[in-house]
Amino acid sequence: MEVLPTVPDKHYFSIGEVASLCKVKAHVLRYWESEFHQLKPLKRRGNRRYYKTREVFLIRKIKALLYDEGYTINGAKVRLSNELLVPKKLQYLSNELPSNDAVKVSSESYLGSDSHSEKKIKSELLEILDILQGSLDS
Repeated sequence: MEVLPTVPDKHYFSIGEVASLCKVKAHVLRYWESEFHQLKPLKRRGNRRYYKTREVFLIRKIKALLYDEGYTINGAKVRLSNELLVPKKLQYLSNELPSNDAVKVSSESYLGSDSHSEKKIKSELLEILDILQGSLDS
């Protein structure tokens, strides 16, 4: 995996800047725009593209999926769609969580020994992860 330059603290980047930050050619970026609906740079006069910081990181993710992990374009689309669905599903699940009072009461049971508490927390987090992965598969 190649080391990419750090992304400067800016709001917008030209296509040339993004190409050098992500180490891909500009024509590849334009092609990816047509393939990945999540990638929508702002277009100004003369059809000049300006990418937001989050889009630079998205391009890096796309590049890693395609070049490093060996995904096809369609496979990368599916993978990105699934990853972007997680926050929506978490928001849906958070509506079903107990109130803060109930969470405070249940957290009092963690006040035992550190190793026991850590094991209990870890097992509960693993259960939550299994639930979330199961909901993504369906």
